[in-house]
Amino acid sequence: MWRHVRRKEHSTDSKTVVVAKDWEITCYRAVPLRILSRVWGWVMSKQLPPSIRPLVYNYYASTFNCNLEEAAHEDLTVYKSLAEFFCRPLKDGIRPVSDIDCIVSPADGHVISFGPVNTCKVEQVKGITYSLQGFLGEPTWSSILAHTRKDHMNHDAVASSPPDYRQSLLLNKDTDLYQCVVYLAPGDYHRFHSPVQWDVMFRRHFQGELLSVNPKVAQWIPDLFTLNERAVYVGCWKYGFFSLTAIGATNVGSIHVYCDKELTTNQRKWKKMETRHQDSFLWGLEGEKIHMCKGQPFGEFHLGSTIVLLFEAPKSFKFHLETGQQILVGEGISDCRIE
Repeated sequence: MWRHVRRKEHSTDSKTVVVAKDWEITCYRAVPLRILSRVWGWVMSKQLPPSIRPLVYNYYASTFNCNLEEAAHEDLTVYKSLAEFFCRPLKDGIRPVSDIDCIVSPADGHVISFGPVNTCKVEQVKGITYSLQGFLGEPTWSSILAHTRKDHMNHDAVASSPPDYRQSLLLNKDTDLYQCVVYLAPGDYHRFHSPVQWDVMFRRHFQGELLSVNPKVAQWIPDLFTLNERAVYVGCWKYGFFSLTAIGATNVGSIHVYCDKELTTNQRKWKKMETRHQDSFLWGLEGEKIHMCKGQPFGEFHLGSTIVLLFEAPKSFKFHLETGQQILVGEGISDCRIE
């Protein structure tokens, strides 16, 4: 498999897209990555003797270029396990949240794709796509979202059995669908935050593979994001539909979302009735909507992975990003001055 990944890397200079063959994807999926990830998760959770913690963590930080000066606790003996070290919080104020941008980065990482979604195929990386409907699934949430936006909603877009899945996601007139993908490398800060002020109403947890989401692999396997385990969170922001998806990957022991205590990822097996996905309508302790503020902590990965944003915004919406650029939590990715 990796021979073909290297071939893909070399071919980028000639602008040739090398896509994995079906048999190659089948062989890759046959590797017991879920078992390996569960074993790695168990190893990560084991408590380390205090005497060796600085040695282990400094080695990891050196290997993956972690900035330990940003950690809330610079004393490395505080972190009892690799899992605690990977998910370490940062010092207060180290990631200021932009107040002049309507959307900020949900995570530290690299931007691998962004832009308008003009069809039901979404850019995974340049030249490679995934199915929008395969990624999100049936819009079970549409009725509750439409109810919350009934004063502004596009009635044609939310009609039953719409012919265009992309259009069915839009709640308002004169808007479009946009996307942004942020890849978290193993050395990045592993917590992710709310990119906007919004109400979270629905979660869909897809059972799936735990294939690598490294950009080199994403360039090789079409529909990679629809193959992997993922937690899709759907709701509304001031311009309509908004979703944040946390994608699992090889050696990601688990995905933990603070407002969703029932989410359990990387399970050994699912119940028979949950062979594809599990849906949950989310409400606060007293039945109210779950409201997230821009920059508010949302969840954490127990290693690196990927965050995908899909959202509705006015047709005049513009990103100010470059593909491949490094970005930090709270940094603006779009201009608030939308006409």
